[in-house]
Amino acid sequence: MPAGVCGCCGPLRPRYKRLVDNIFPEDPKDGLSKSDMEKLTFYAVSAPEKLDRIGEYLAEKLSRDVVRHRYGYVVIAMEALDQLLMACHSQSIKPFVESFLRMVAKLLESREPDLQVLGTNSFVKFANIEEDTPSYHRRYDFFVSQFSAMCHSTHEDPETRTRIRVAGIKGLQGVVRKTVNDELQAIIWEPQHMDKLIPSMLFNMQDSEDLDRAGHPSTPSVVVQDGEENPAALAENCFRELLGRAAYGNMNNAVRPVLVHLDNHGLWDPNEFAVSCFRIIMYSIQAQHSHHVIQQVLNHLDTNNRNTPRVRAGIVQVLLETVAIAAKGSVGPTVLEVFNTLLKHLRMSVDLELGESSRRNSSSSVSSVRGKESDERIVQNAIIQTIGFFGGNLPDYQRAEVMMFIMGKVPVYGTPCHTLDTVKIGHQGTKRIQTMLLSSLIMVTSGFKSKSMAAALPSSFLDPLFSISLMEDSELRQLVLEILHNIIDRHDNRAKLRGIRIIPNVSALKFKREKISKQDITFMKKHGQQLYRHIYLGCKEEDNVHKNFELLFTTLAILTIELANEEVVIDLIRLSIALQEMVLANEENMPMFIRCGIMALVAAYLNFLSKMIAHLPLCQHVSKVIELRNLDTPYLLPEHIFRDKCQLPESLDKDDRQVYFQASDMAECLTGQGYNVEKLSIPYVPQVTDEDRLSRRKSFVDTISLQVDIMSNSLPVKSLLAEEITFETLKKAIDTTGLEEQEQEKRRQVMEKFQKAPFEEIAAHCESKANMLHDRLAQIFELTIRPPPSPSGVVSISTGHTQHPSVPVYEMKFPDLFVY
Repeated sequence: MPAGVCGCCGPLRPRYKRLVDNIFPEDPKDGLSKSDMEKLTFYAVSAPEKLDRIGEYLAEKLSRDVVRHRYGYVVIAMEALDQLLMACHSQSIKPFVESFLRMVAKLLESREPDLQVLGTNSFVKFANIEEDTPSYHRRYDFFVSQFSAMCHSTHEDPETRTRIRVAGIKGLQGVVRKTVNDELQAIIWEPQHMDKLIPSMLFNMQDSEDLDRAGHPSTPSVVVQDGEENPAALAENCFRELLGRAAYGNMNNAVRPVLVHLDNHGLWDPNEFAVSCFRIIMYSIQAQHSHHVIQQVLNHLDTNNRNTPRVRAGIVQVLLETVAIAAKGSVGPTVLEVFNTLLKHLRMSVDLELGESSRRNSSSSVSSVRGKESDERIVQNAIIQTIGFFGGNLPDYQRAEVMMFIMGKVPVYGTPCHTLDTVKIGHQGTKRIQTMLLSSLIMVTSGFKSKSMAAALPSSFLDPLFSISLMEDSELRQLVLEILHNIIDRHDNRAKLRGIRIIPNVSALKFKREKISKQDITFMKKHGQQLYRHIYLGCKEEDNVHKNFELLFTTLAILTIELANEEVVIDLIRLSIALQEMVLANEENMPMFIRCGIMALVAAYLNFLSKMIAHLPLCQHVSKVIELRNLDTPYLLPEHIFRDKCQLPESLDKDDRQVYFQASDMAECLTGQGYNVEKLSIPYVPQVTDEDRLSRRKSFVDTISLQVDIMSNSLPVKSLLAEEITFETLKKAIDTTGLEEQEQEKRRQVMEKFQKAPFEEIAAHCESKANMLHDRLAQIFELTIRPPPSPSGVVSISTGHTQHPSVPVYEMKFPDLFVY
């Protein structure tokens, strides 16, 4: 009976259980029974409502086999699940998926590497299935955590460790593919998940030996090498895929874990891996999202403003890579924000460097202090390089704005500046910032081509630039001239000049020229005198070196090539003669090297000018003077004076007119050639401006005066005797410092009065002023309504107003301006 009872109860079991039991052979080594599996699959497809029960029963058997370490049956169960999952696509698959995911989770929780890899492979197959309808309740939190833990495997066996890490990366890739396109799974982009996903990928990418290849879009990673999967390459591909799917609102959550990982692992110094990571990021994301990444790096730089110099330099170099890639596409509204942040950190770096320098004397270890200073220089150079590279890759219209922005940040010592207190950082700190900002301006202006000089050099840019050119620092003046060269030299002719020299054949250099436009003619009429003035003043600085004279010669030559018409040529000749006369007069007791250097500059430029305009009489005159100098005074030529150990004369002979250029002889050479040679008889004198006060130069009021070009017959003789102009009158006209101080004090008193005085007092004060105004108006009206005196001599009274006695015309007093 017992046997009969058991026999009759067997067929009472549900059919799906019998079909599931039949797929498991007696010996697990035989593998899955294919015929029985086909029957189970046909049953599941025919009765999809049974799928959830089939899944639950398989999960129950798998859990039991895992506990009993019967791993062969575990493999068979997972293979059956995979086939059912691939074969069934219906609404009823949702409950089955839940059972499937529980079985995958069971395998991942196991400590057996084989089971973890098995569970991961099944999950990856599931991730590749596109479901018809989204899942409202399914979550992947556990899988993100478990796969991330597998990515950090520290198994003793290297091969096993690699297998586990590869499985973890594949699992994360499956999670990404399954969730990023599902709007209901947007939770995957939340920080708690990104903080696990991103570091797991980066941790495996650190093992890559080919960092130079990483990050370039045209070189995909090789996932399989020597028959084994490469975790680093696989992680990189997964990282790219994740970033490529990131939407506008998810960029910050995707980039922040990268920065945190680089901080935690000290990967900013050295920063090769950090640079490769951000190359991957910038090439993987959509172009319109680039400014999000730049903003994140800028914020991270602000966060690490007190970190070590090398860490800050590493972050700045990463920023350089990001802006270099972003500048080719869309940078968004962060252009000026990038420069503003970089300039702020440049100032902070200078402050830190000067602080270390001030403590040098009190420090016991001078070498460590110098090391910190050199590290700060690394930060500063990285910032300058970033500013210059970014600005140089912008379109011309944005580059002009950036030039104005940087120029507005250049401080002048002792004057208020909205970016920093120049008095606080001192003269040395101000000079350091000036030097670095001008160096970055050189990089920004490099390659800048503007059709109009007025657009490239507006007054708002030119005035502060020239103010810096008056500084008593040869390095700053050199930087200013190089900036001018970048902007004015639109045809890249500087390289052909090759320094200051007597060029034997100018036409052989084949300078590129275009006819000067009307806009450029207008520009020279407006700003030409300003340019000449700063060249004139820059020549006589006592700290000039060979490079200063080279740059001044290049400036004059470029002006001639790019902007010279007949009027400008005459002005440049007048400027050259004025420089020569200044050297001969030597009212400021300049060093002999400076005097000879200016003479050499004048000779080199007039030789260039005469051959550039191809005027034979002028060329002959200039060549004759240069030949005589070669024989008698070679120290007045650039080939000799700028040579090492050149012997300088004790004095210059003013009476030897043959070795100097004469304005009268040059005017005679240019007569009848369309040039206004009459202007050559008028000595050039620099214009008066207030830039000397702004730039804190030593006073040179005694050497400048108003430049008035007066032709011989333009004014009456009487007007010349109207007023005697002396040094004192000019000094009073220029020196407005006292008046400005009085005006500021008066304004301060008025503001203080209106802020602190009682209302009654203020009202009374205003009323008295109003009464005074009414009295003045009444007097004016009384004078205006009175009829003018009549020469008729009649006295009459009409409408209540008494007519004053008339005055004869010959006795009436008229102002001088009304006399014809």
